[in-house]
Amino acid sequence: MERLRGRWRGAGGVAEVLALAYPLILSQMSFTVGMFIDRLFLTWYSAEAVAGAVTGAFTTWSLIGLCIATGEYLTAFIAQYHGSGRPRRIGPAVWQGIYFSLLAGLLLAALSPLAPAVFAWAGHDPAVQRYEAAFSRICLLGGCPIVLMATLSSFFAGRGRTKVVLVANILVTAVNLLLDYLWIFGKAGFPRWGVAGAALATVTAQSCGAAFYLAIILGREHRRAFATWTGWRFERALFGRLLRYGLPAGLQYSLEILAFAFFLMIVGRIGTSPLAASGVAFNLNMIVFMPTLGLGLAVSSLVARYLGAERPEVAERATWSAFGISMSYMSLCSALYVLLPRLLLAPYAAGADPAAFAEIGPVAAVLLRFVAIYSIFDMMNVIFAAGLKGAGDTTYPLALTVFLSWTAMLLPAYLLCVRGGAGVYTAWWCASAYIFLVGLLMLRRFRAGRWKAMRVTEPALLDLPPLGASELVGP
Repeated sequence: MERLRGRWRGAGGVAEVLALAYPLILSQMSFTVGMFIDRLFLTWYSAEAVAGAVTGAFTTWSLIGLCIATGEYLTAFIAQYHGSGRPRRIGPAVWQGIYFSLLAGLLLAALSPLAPAVFAWAGHDPAVQRYEAAFSRICLLGGCPIVLMATLSSFFAGRGRTKVVLVANILVTAVNLLLDYLWIFGKAGFPRWGVAGAALATVTAQSCGAAFYLAIILGREHRRAFATWTGWRFERALFGRLLRYGLPAGLQYSLEILAFAFFLMIVGRIGTSPLAASGVAFNLNMIVFMPTLGLGLAVSSLVARYLGAERPEVAERATWSAFGISMSYMSLCSALYVLLPRLLLAPYAAGADPAAFAEIGPVAAVLLRFVAIYSIFDMMNVIFAAGLKGAGDTTYPLALTVFLSWTAMLLPAYLLCVRGGAGVYTAWWCASAYIFLVGLLMLRRFRAGRWKAMRVTEPALLDLPPLGASELVGP
């Protein structure tokens, strides 16, 4: 009993991790609920619509996710500045994230005309291609507010003020769901836009979230404490460090999503029904997996904060505490995938065409068994990669993801399924092998301990001058 109490209490213990993580977990759950209902509405709209939206989302998010994860890496900078007692460096760091978000939005919008050609190359059913291209174009054109909202959330997550992140995500989810209903089905005078309506709802809701964060960050209290107004100047060195450490983190996230987008394209070559079943299985996986991503954000914040305070042993303890929490949670979820697949699939079947879902449902039920097996290893990947990234070790997760996604998943799946004629289950065995390996090797890297000597912020060589009158009052 005393040993359990020791794991619960103190710096880096389970209690501290949960206190920081639970708003982030609930935030991810609110986002997941929104995605679930979005896909549920599209399943009711048509099988081609949900297949196109899932593939379009995976493909688009491989680009947007690169920018989101890069901007969100600002959390490590803010946490290390916070841990080392340099609050007035936080405002300038936030502004570098804003500049990055604006630049990323322009680049994403410039890529939007390429969407139809990409999905034409994939060779899916023409109806599915139209949905894929429509969803992708709108999300790319609206990429700036999506990236900006994720980047600005770092101001709160890095300082441990995660309840603000929760409020923002609940707001965004509520707006998204309302607009989903109105724009997908054409209710209350809105046009019936289907997949395009779902994409527009996402962009509009994220814009509301970004505005919410900006209003708080530029408020009087934060202008005074963190120089969030006077720190607006572009700092080449700080911006460069954000790219140096953030881009590998962003690329790792992005290329993993892109790998699964390619994986879905391979499955789409097998048939529309296997593709739709895979989309449903991934969507159900996302529902229970996204809270682990919230826990991972908390791990990165705590590791960065304690490294900033020169307490690497506490940073390590916090990571293992998060691993214990996530292992208990994910084991329960895996049991649900195996024992209650029909219950989990029932909401999809309720509003779908019975004949179409008769082909999708049985395949999706089998795919959930794959999810149950690989989820434990996927969780290990998230938690231990988060610990590495909080320290600044972002290159290894990138290299590992790129190498294994191609050698263990994509090339075998292509050769066996597209060239060899194997079915959807063979493809999913390839995906599972990739997840097993990446989880185990990420654990190995974390235990090696090299990350404990890493830092992302510059040394505190000079004391900053005291706050001036303009910073106290603001604009």
